[in-house]
Amino acid sequence: MDFRPVFFVLGILLSTLALSMMVPMLADLAVGHRDWITFAISGAFTLFVGVSLLLTNRMAEFTLSIRQAFLLTTLAWLVTATFAAVPLALAAIDLSYTDAFFEAMSGITTTGATVIVGLDMAPPGILLWRALLQWMGGIGIIVLALSVLPMLQVGGMQLFRTESSEKSDKVLPRAAQLATWIGSIYLIFTALCAVGYRLAGMEWFDAFAHAMTTIATGGFSTADASVAFFDDPLIELVGVIFMLAGALPFVLYLRALRGHLRPLLTDQQVRWFIVVVTSAVAAMTAHLWLARGYEPLIAFRMAGFNVVSVITGTGYATSDFGTWGSFAGGLMFFLMFVGGCAGSTTCGIKIFRFQVLYATADAQMRRLIQPHGVFIAYYNGKPIPEAVSVSVMSFFFLYALCFVVLSLTLQLLGLDYLTAMTGAATAISNVGPGLGPVIGPSGTFAPLPDAAKWVLAGGMLMGRLELFTVLILLTPAFWRQ
Repeated sequence: MDFRPVFFVLGILLSTLALSMMVPMLADLAVGHRDWITFAISGAFTLFVGVSLLLTNRMAEFTLSIRQAFLLTTLAWLVTATFAAVPLALAAIDLSYTDAFFEAMSGITTTGATVIVGLDMAPPGILLWRALLQWMGGIGIIVLALSVLPMLQVGGMQLFRTESSEKSDKVLPRAAQLATWIGSIYLIFTALCAVGYRLAGMEWFDAFAHAMTTIATGGFSTADASVAFFDDPLIELVGVIFMLAGALPFVLYLRALRGHLRPLLTDQQVRWFIVVVTSAVAAMTAHLWLARGYEPLIAFRMAGFNVVSVITGTGYATSDFGTWGSFAGGLMFFLMFVGGCAGSTTCGIKIFRFQVLYATADAQMRRLIQPHGVFIAYYNGKPIPEAVSVSVMSFFFLYALCFVVLSLTLQLLGLDYLTAMTGAATAISNVGPGLGPVIGPSGTFAPLPDAAKWVLAGGMLMGRLELFTVLILLTPAFWRQ
């Protein structure tokens, strides 16, 4: 394999990451905190590596094969997390490199699980760096889902293939065009969310930090208590609106800007997502009201925010939903796996795969009833190709298998059953908090052993990159000529 195109793109990513470190550096410098030196040194080191990769891997003609695309996709997230962890490890918050890498991987994959205790007293640079990592991870996964994954035919994503992504040598120009358009929409949403938070009562710093992690459906907060720290229904309302906005396909926003509003309202994936969210919020509200004794409005407020946060994989919390009873804990556990729409910043299995699986199963049952009939599974009014159905079913199998392996591995490392199960679920679905007293919404991942943190970081990477992209690199056939 020719690694030069891969290293060249990694050089671009690292150079961009280095420049991003200047933002938290300036924030710390403005308040006179000594961590500005940490960010300056880390940025210089990252820039040196990035520019070195650029200069040593220049090519007259730039093309990207399928194998190179698989390798680049995984290395992009892995290398970014490796270098993004450097300032976290050197900063005054005193993290080991294991903790720093876990925090960086959680950030860039928009998971939101944290090992940092004392966020309320943390310097602004660290808080801003965590928010920036999630913000960059959010836009990165949108461009990946629209440009690269359809070409790689990962987990049924070929359903969203466009003419421009048919050929692998057009991937990067396509990604650059999409990054420009989608990035503009992403930036506008972030600004609107920040203004919304400010008008609802947040300070400007908190507003921008939360806006970046809300639209990225990441969930990093500037306080240990997450959004519960503010205890304001208006702030929670702004959060719900923009978490839902981040969970819808960004390509539909682009079409809406071009005058095609109808797809945003009629898209089958969007409709299913709204139905699932509405049903889950209604069920949780009824449970909190009738079984737990909360006032109806308070029950609706608590259920609405926390259900939307979990199903979109954001991970904010206004209450420890693990204490709401067994039904609430069970519902939240299953919602962790659902996720939002393809082409959004959310994670999890994603709604379209449930639709494809349902349509395929429905067609199969009809064939059993009428063996000589011809029944075709449809998605958004179009027949589902057999290759897509096979990809989606393979994805479900691998998802379940990886979840089992992760949870059993965590239990082997000494974690209790609830922590291991929900830790595996929240890592592979990139949600953030799990259930229980250790990693629940009121806890952190700091008490876990280092080995468990590395396992969970691997689960975050696999979940964020749709499993196949990472696992295919472990097969001997991938590396053969």
